Amino acid sequence: MKRLISNIEIINEGQRFVGSVVINNDLIEAIVPGVSHDIDADEVVDGRGKILIPGAIDDQVHFREPGLTQKADIASESRAAVAGGVTSFMEMPNTKPQTTTIEALNDKYARGAASSLANYSFYIGATNDNLDVIKSVDYTNVCGIKLFMGSSTGNMLVDNEETLSELFKAAPAIITAHCEDESTIKANLASYKEKYGDNVPWNCHGEIRSAEACYKSSAKAAALARKFGARLHILHLSTADEIALLDKGPHSERKVTGEVCVHHLWFSDADYEEKKQWIKWNPSIKSASHRDALRKAVLEGDIEVVATDHAPHTVEEKTGGNYFTTPSGAPFVQHSLVTMLEMADRGLWDYQKVVDMMCHKPAELFNVAQRGFIRVGYKADLVIIEKAKWTVNKSNILYKCGWSPVEGTTFANRVYQTYVNGNLVYDNGSFDMSVRGERLKFNR
Repeated sequence: MKRLISNIEIINEGQRFVGSVVINNDLIEAIVPGVSHDIDADEVVDGRGKILIPGAIDDQVHFREPGLTQKADIASESRAAVAGGVTSFMEMPNTKPQTTTIEALNDKYARGAASSLANYSFYIGATNDNLDVIKSVDYTNVCGIKLFMGSSTGNMLVDNEETLSELFKAAPAIITAHCEDESTIKANLASYKEKYGDNVPWNCHGEIRSAEACYKSSAKAAALARKFGARLHILHLSTADEIALLDKGPHSERKVTGEVCVHHLWFSDADYEEKKQWIKWNPSIKSASHRDALRKAVLEGDIEVVATDHAPHTVEEKTGGNYFTTPSGAPFVQHSLVTMLEMADRGLWDYQKVVDMMCHKPAELFNVAQRGFIRVGYKADLVIIEKAKWTVNKSNILYKCGWSPVEGTTFANRVYQTYVNGNLVYDNGSFDMSVRGERLKFNR
């Protein structure tokens, strides 16, 4: 099928121009600048007044399947993703069972093929004793290695010094790391429990999972990467100090890079008073000075990627306990793109920067094949955005958990259509539930 998206403002590779895009089956066949083109097509989409961008690639989500599907599953969260303009995701290994074996990894890919509306990849998780598994994976078909250098579920906290050295020495692909120092956090927890008992205020979260804990662990990971020449991507940076750990210079030559999540750019610790446990994440949301430093690093290009760390929990889990028993994490994949565009509208950066950080840079950093750009011969993963005010509320939240930390927020942009491999999977509130995404491939 040949589809023409005509007379639309295209944002791609630092440029903004009006033109048309021809989709032929799953690929982009032509990009034609200007207006009023006489191009044969089976279907014409009038793009006047709207914006076309590549589909966003989220390099860090937790879709909770298998084993935690009361919170979310691949079908529900990929549906929310495409409604939010995210056409590809990379999913984390701390499910039940954990994705630390080839069998568990293959099972996840089978689940993705069966139910995901978006394109998908799954990380292999590192443990203290699965280095042989890490080495055996085909990383042209798998996004990378996930390393927890902070607390995690099961045995996924890698704290054996010899194992860490061997991993960084032998890693055949990019290592993505959650960096928080466990000993620092435990000491802080003990101190705050002594002071408050079980009634620790929510606004203490940023002090318990402190900037010191983040920097200490991130610095250790960066030192190991440089010692052994490994490719390291530090996930969900949350402090000003961590920015200095990242490589500078041409992006293609950087070996230690970083990601920031939308919530660390949007919220600060002043928001705990209103949002309380709903913005309890690990790493924590910290002061406005840390948030502003992260915003500056995005604007100046020091941080490579913006993602979500989409991590839903049920309402009951989020409301049924105190500080110590309430889980950390929140859903965001449906609202990440519009939140970044909202910050652009407020003058923090331009739309080209949003596209670079959410589409181009993830594709480049992970060497994703044929995605992340509007280019002839690339997969037709495309998103049409329209200017339209709308407010996040229970009726339009698509996460299985049914809530959002940005509930009540009014945005000035919304996703109008989303194409995955040339298929119109999301159309102005409606879904084609017959569409299935593809397994991501990597040029390595």
